[in-house]
Amino acid sequence: MAKVRAVAIMTKRKSEDAKAAAEKISKMLRAAGVGTFAISPLKISGCDTIEPEQAKGKADLVFAIGGDGTTLKAFRVIPGDIPLLSINIGGHRGILSEVYTNNMESAVKEMLAGKCFYDSRIRIQASAGKEAFPPALNEILLTRADLSRTPTVSIKLMGDEIKHRMDGIVVSTPTGSTGHNLSIGGPVLHEGMSCLILSPIAPVNKMPQIVIPVEEIVVKSTHRMHIVVDGQETFTVKAGQEVRVARYPHDVRFLRLQKKGMRQLAKLGF
Repeated sequence: MAKVRAVAIMTKRKSEDAKAAAEKISKMLRAAGVGTFAISPLKISGCDTIEPEQAKGKADLVFAIGGDGTTLKAFRVIPGDIPLLSINIGGHRGILSEVYTNNMESAVKEMLAGKCFYDSRIRIQASAGKEAFPPALNEILLTRADLSRTPTVSIKLMGDEIKHRMDGIVVSTPTGSTGHNLSIGGPVLHEGMSCLILSPIAPVNKMPQIVIPVEEIVVKSTHRMHIVVDGQETFTVKAGQEVRVARYPHDVRFLRLQKKGMRQLAKLGF
């Protein structure tokens, strides 16, 4: 990998532990001659603060310090495919994380020495009409907005159409297979695979989870639907409006220090 000249740091909001880690890491980086930026609203002593969209062109690498939620948000708000090192401080599981509090300083030294590699993952994006919603690394949830009514959901994929009464569906990437998908009985996939998981939510007639190629999926409901992106942002579409879910053109790149087989399963304790 190319030499890292500048790093942008993003932290979990309102986490003093994450902010303290950012200060410590910033000092290490600057002592090694690496430029450091803080991503707003974070403030780091001796560093300029920039907006997320400014990271492109200024930084070669992003540090996301917090939990999985911080990592997911960082990939969503920072443009392009800038690689990211995920540091779990204050998160619950840290399934996406590479570094923890106890190995934070040694990890930074390994990164500076070039003892690391990139791990690419696919993303997906939903759109409705001319509106494109933010990209998702884990999953896109399409669920009924009116809790007192069970809609009929139409799913078109690979030239076929499926219609069932159900609460909604989850379209998951392999990275997100250990997230919402797993909680509703979906399969766990190796995160490096190139495919998607389609998981129905409470179908009236039994419908299995389906692993499909990465192709466009068109979803339409007889009632209003909420679109939830990585469990963090929610949008609403009208009844009968087509929602298209397709691969996002920019994959994400994690910075990794160690090769692992089923990384996510190991993090879950299996």
